[in-house]
Amino acid sequence: MKLAAQEDDVADAPVSIRPVSIKEVAALAGVSVGTVSNVLNRPGVVAESTRSRVQEAIKSLGFIRNESARQLRAGRSRIIGLVVLDVANPFFTDVARGVEDEASESGLAVILCNSDDQEAKESGYLELLEEHRVQGILITPVSGADGRLSQLQRRGTPVILVDSRSPSGGQCSVSVDDVLGGDLAVSHLLEAGHRRIAFVGGPMSIRQVADRRDGALRALERANGTGEGLHVMETPALNVPAGQQAGAALADLPAGTRPTAVFCANDLLALGVLQEMTARRIRVPEGIALVGYDDIDFAAAAAVPLSSVRQPRHQLGRSAAQLLIDETLGGEIHQHRQVIFEPELVIRQSSQVQRRRARRPPRSAAPAETPAAEA
Repeated sequence: MKLAAQEDDVADAPVSIRPVSIKEVAALAGVSVGTVSNVLNRPGVVAESTRSRVQEAIKSLGFIRNESARQLRAGRSRIIGLVVLDVANPFFTDVARGVEDEASESGLAVILCNSDDQEAKESGYLELLEEHRVQGILITPVSGADGRLSQLQRRGTPVILVDSRSPSGGQCSVSVDDVLGGDLAVSHLLEAGHRRIAFVGGPMSIRQVADRRDGALRALERANGTGEGLHVMETPALNVPAGQQAGAALADLPAGTRPTAVFCANDLLALGVLQEMTARRIRVPEGIALVGYDDIDFAAAAAVPLSSVRQPRHQLGRSAAQLLIDETLGGEIHQHRQVIFEPELVIRQSSQVQRRRARRPPRSAAPAETPAAEA
C-alpha cells in the first residue's frame, strides 16, 4: 500500500515542459554559447571534436532550436514557397518533387500551395508566404507575371516563374517551349494522314494552353499554307471530367465531320477523352487518334497507352529551385535568367494504327522435280 501511494505521488508530480535553452547545451558540452550557435548555423567553422561534443549534448538534452528567433535575427526563413495551379495534377507533383530535392540539399524546406487556378487563392497564399518571410517564391501564376509579383520583388522576396516565361525578363523563369510541343503533336498526326484534327484545352487565358494551340496551328499552316483544319474545343479546366465532356461533344458529331484525331493540352484531358471514347465504343486509335501533353506516369499505363509530349517535370522543379538559391546568394549582382527546355514527343498506341499484315495465300505443293527449261 505504501508503495502504491508513492507511485501515485510520482504520477501526480508536475512535468516540466520548459524548452531546453542553448545555455544548457553549452554548459553540458563545456563550450560557449557562441560555439553552440556556430554548430547550429555554421558547423564548418567548428573543429570536428568540439562539434561532436555539442551535437551529443543537443541529442542528450533534446534541444530544439528556436527557428522563429533565428528568423527574427536573420530577417528571412529557411522556407521556399511553391504555388502551383493544381496539386491534383501529377505534372505539378513531379515538379514539386524536383523543387524539394534541390531545396533539401541546401538545407531548405518547401511549403506547397495550391491556387486551384483561382487568382483570389493565389493572392492569399502570396500574402501569407510574404508574412512568413520565406526565402523566395516559386510560382506557376494563374494569369502570368503581373504587378503583384513585381511588388513582392520590390519588397525583397525573390520570385521565380515555373513552367511560365517572364515577358519582361523581370523574373527568373523555367519553362518548356510549348509552341514547339504543340507543333510536334500535330505534325505527328498529319504525318499519320489525319486532316480533321481537334485541339482540346483551356481556359485559353493559361499561357501554356494558348501556346500549345498556337503550335498546333503552326504545324497545320506549314502543311496546308492556311492553318485551317483545327477544331478548337476550349475547356473550363485541365482535368479528367473536362476531358470527358469534350469527348462526349466530339462523339456526338456526325461521323463524316467528326475529327479523326485529337490533341489535348494535357494528359488528364486526354485520359478523359479516352474514357469517353471507350464508353461510346469508338476505338482508339482506329476510330480516333489521341495525343496528350506532359507524359505523366498514367499516360503509359492507360488502357490504350497514350502518346504524349514529354516535359522534363523533375528537372523543371530542380532548375527553378536552383535559380532561387542562386538569386538569394547573388544579391544585387544577380542577373535574371530565362531557362527554356525543349519537349519530346513520345509515340504510343493511341496515335498509331496497327496495320494488319497481309495474309499470304497457301502455298501449293511443289512437284518432286521441276523440269529444266528447254533451250
